[in-house]
Amino acid sequence: MAPVPVTDPLSAPSPAKEPAVGSPLVGIGLMLLACFLFSGLDATAKYLSQSVSPLQIVWVRFLSHVVLAVFFFRLWQRPEALRPKRRLLQVVRAFTLLCTTIFNFLAVQYLQLAETMSILFAAPFMVTALAGPLLGEWAGVRRWAAIIVGFCGVLLVTQPWSGQMHWAVIYSVCAMVSYAFYMLLTRMLAPTESSISLLMVSGVVAAIAMTPAGLMSWQAPESLFHWGLLLSTGVYGLVGHWILIVAHRMAPASLLAPFLYVQIIWMVILGYLVFDDIPGWSTVAGASVVVASGLYILFREQVLRKR
Repeated sequence: MAPVPVTDPLSAPSPAKEPAVGSPLVGIGLMLLACFLFSGLDATAKYLSQSVSPLQIVWVRFLSHVVLAVFFFRLWQRPEALRPKRRLLQVVRAFTLLCTTIFNFLAVQYLQLAETMSILFAAPFMVTALAGPLLGEWAGVRRWAAIIVGFCGVLLVTQPWSGQMHWAVIYSVCAMVSYAFYMLLTRMLAPTESSISLLMVSGVVAAIAMTPAGLMSWQAPESLFHWGLLLSTGVYGLVGHWILIVAHRMAPASLLAPFLYVQIIWMVILGYLVFDDIPGWSTVAGASVVVASGLYILFREQVLRKR
């Protein structure tokens, strides 16, 4: 995934670092490109799941990610990048990203891309709710109201009362919960760990953990085209995360955050072009509620920071 489906918080500058400087327009452009790459990752996983196991896709996604990163960052010249300062938390964070990716790839096998993304967008609501007891960052009444409204938007997307809810929605909800904890752990680790360390450790741990399942579920891709798609999953993940890091160096996170929601537009476009999927009214309405609630929470956080 992308896991990222919404942005990866490792891209945001930590409080200990200098504020972002550069061209805001370039940063916004990079953010839009990263959202497209993460959408492409989900679309590729959905397409490949028609012929190979999602567990195999997850394994190759992280394995190719690690191999590419070794050469991209020339890690033989900087082995300290694989020596995290807080190892246990790094490993736990890696497993939350792995669970997010597994559940998300299982979900896109059955659901529309726009539907899975709308549910995943609820992760920031969980982060805001859990940041109080876990990080001491308590939300006020207004943000709690936005959290409740946002979850109502998720219910509108899934419609559990209609009797038509697909059982695979459970996978998307699990991906959302896993991603919320991934975001929380990233916020805890960002002040002490480097971006490369956060990027590499999560990939290495996930690749090693998925090796048994990947080998047992292995099915040879049908053609060179399918081989290319399978290997491209690592490219989407690695390049997407790296572009996010560069984007946050060019522009402040507060400026870039609203553009994250463009990802759902990419999902709708790719879903229609590749799978001929047209989101239903409930998905459109629910996604609109989720996006509006998320933007309001971002707005309130900026107001509080200025104070």
